[in-house]
Amino acid sequence: MAVAYLDHPRPVAFAHRGGATHNPENSWPAFEYAASLGYAYLETDARSTSDGALLAFHDATLDRVTDRGGQVSKMPYKEVAAARIGGTEPIPLLEDLLGTYKELRFNIDLKDGGTIGPLCGVLRRTGAWDRVCVTSFSGRRLLQAQRSLDRPVCLAVTPAAIVAVRYAGHPGKALAARLARSGAQCAQVPRQVATREFIRRSHELGLHVHVWTLNTREEMERALGLGADGVMTDDVTTLRDTLIERGQWHPRVTGVTDVANLPV
Repeated sequence: MAVAYLDHPRPVAFAHRGGATHNPENSWPAFEYAASLGYAYLETDARSTSDGALLAFHDATLDRVTDRGGQVSKMPYKEVAAARIGGTEPIPLLEDLLGTYKELRFNIDLKDGGTIGPLCGVLRRTGAWDRVCVTSFSGRRLLQAQRSLDRPVCLAVTPAAIVAVRYAGHPGKALAARLARSGAQCAQVPRQVATREFIRRSHELGLHVHVWTLNTREEMERALGLGADGVMTDDVTTLRDTLIERGQWHPRVTGVTDVANLPV
């Protein structure tokens, strides 16, 4: 089943956590810079506060990337909102990102079980069903999200399905049918998993393959040469330049900035 989220020309370029090489990860400046370069897809994480606010934030605690400490899921949004990424940048709400960048698509990694209910509410309020792909390292969490959402969205396959594709030999009709029933549309995997054989098997099953997190030109070229459908990177300028040189850069016009005049 084709989904609108994946109808952009391939290969797809994802700004991982907004593009953490150039700006603090998952910060407004990171997302703004990636959008201004022409990125059509932004990758981020979802964390929930104790009172159900849905943050674009990776870690379970504030300690590593902000000027405060504490476990995000045990803190109310009012306390978390006082934290500053890198000492200067507020933590974005996922709803605000979807509302600000209405022309862009988001890859959302659910980081805790408390994110599922708030995500349903965010998608209802923003109507962003066709602009999100939901993924998680927890297969249980991913399946729970699928059952909870009001409408179908693009889903990544579960970790168990990735193992099956990687090691099961010829995919076969049974696995294809199981993936089709799950609604999964893409396999998002680290570069070690994204072999030519894995990509071939995934394509036989109708899955797009997105590879993370590639931050050197060599890694990007290798994945693209193997037939990857998308690349996630922290280094958004190197990936853009690599794709331009290959004739495979497909920017989405956002009207944010004249891309030709941006600093590199």
